Amino acid sequence: MPVVHPQPPDGGWGWMVVLAAFFQSALVFGVIRSFGVFFMEFVGYFGELAGRVSWITSIGIAVQQFASPVGSALSTQYGARPVVMAGGVLSGLGMFLASFATSLTHLYLSIGLLSGFGWALVFTPSVASVARYFKKRRTFATGLAFTGVGLSSFAFSPLFQLLVDTYAWRGALLVVAGMSFNLVVCGALIRPLTLKEDLAGAGDPGGSCLGKLSTLFGLPLLFHWPFMRFVLAVTLINTGYFIPYVHLVARARELGFDEYQAAFLMSVAAVADLCGRLLSGWLADCRVFNLSHILVAWTSLTGISLALVPLGRSYPLLMAIGICYGFFSGALTPVVFSILPEIVGIRQIFGSMGLLQMMESIGGLLGAPFSGWLRDTTGDYTASFLAAGAFLLSGSLVLVTLPNFFSCLGSSPPACHGTKVEAGAEPAALTPASGELSSQDRDWPARSQDLREPA
Repeated sequence: MPVVHPQPPDGGWGWMVVLAAFFQSALVFGVIRSFGVFFMEFVGYFGELAGRVSWITSIGIAVQQFASPVGSALSTQYGARPVVMAGGVLSGLGMFLASFATSLTHLYLSIGLLSGFGWALVFTPSVASVARYFKKRRTFATGLAFTGVGLSSFAFSPLFQLLVDTYAWRGALLVVAGMSFNLVVCGALIRPLTLKEDLAGAGDPGGSCLGKLSTLFGLPLLFHWPFMRFVLAVTLINTGYFIPYVHLVARARELGFDEYQAAFLMSVAAVADLCGRLLSGWLADCRVFNLSHILVAWTSLTGISLALVPLGRSYPLLMAIGICYGFFSGALTPVVFSILPEIVGIRQIFGSMGLLQMMESIGGLLGAPFSGWLRDTTGDYTASFLAAGAFLLSGSLVLVTLPNFFSCLGSSPPACHGTKVEAGAEPAALTPASGELSSQDRDWPARSQDLREPA
């Protein structure tokens, strides 16, 4: 009989889950962010346009996000541990097969589809597991887990360049495949956790198979309008977010800097990304500001820094802009994921995160190819980075439309509402048995301490 926890333990084995998520984020998004090193190699080897080569990374990101509901549903049914381990096998296998590629189509299938699906089985369950283990320190724990992205990006960009110079791109992909297989070990660290809220919705054996499947995939959340507006905002953000990780190295090479200088730009941005994630997690858990206000601020600053990239024609200036982009983009990421339980409740974290990842895949699919098309059309990357910044700023405008965004300038519930609310209190967004939204929750979870109705 599993031990039932009345609430997330906020520590204990949860720190081992954070450690597992740290390496998982490193071996998923650290690899994606550093793949710009391979971008120039593929352009030269296959003799294709930048727009076509950009589809390799974009398909991988899109599949990782579009298939996330599958990982979420499997994790809800069987637990996160076996799902993440299976994903580790698929992601490593995709990189291994890519090392034998003879055409871009081969790379689309191996890295884009196979590794992308493996990333889907790894990323969403691991991040959701962190959210389930923490409550009051959720944003900090999420930010700590995501520091793996920053540290690995710092290390992987020059490492991948060294591997390409030493073993060519095929040998380098074999090494990346071996690294990716370590995701299996990370998955084994995710110990199952049973919360009291899980039992509230587990006692309804009746209902049609279609209804059970709908609940398993979190489909009732499609009628949760604040959640859907949040999804729209994140989709716009996602469209521009990954463009620097595909094209910033190419932009630096276009300006005449050598390959190691260009790769070092991504490494320094990765260090700034690390600092941003930690500071953002600490600031959010201090509860001085609303999570929505923090997210809009980081998103807007990220968009502005992207729009300034075309001005960086000297190496020091381009470096400074890259540092700003790395810090701001790193800071917004843990807030995006830690705000979800404030919207839908912790019991729906697997389903909501899967749906979010799936629907934002539109941005991940179109962002880099659109940027590459702009480069091929205009002859440089100026329009590409201006468009990327515009997508981020558009996303921040959509976030402003969330309910009660302007109801309180501070997030301290006693100061705003004259009542005491426990930090980290969870909303109950869905009824336990049916999964249908209450009339109160169609507007917004009333018990969310950050985005509540005005008194």
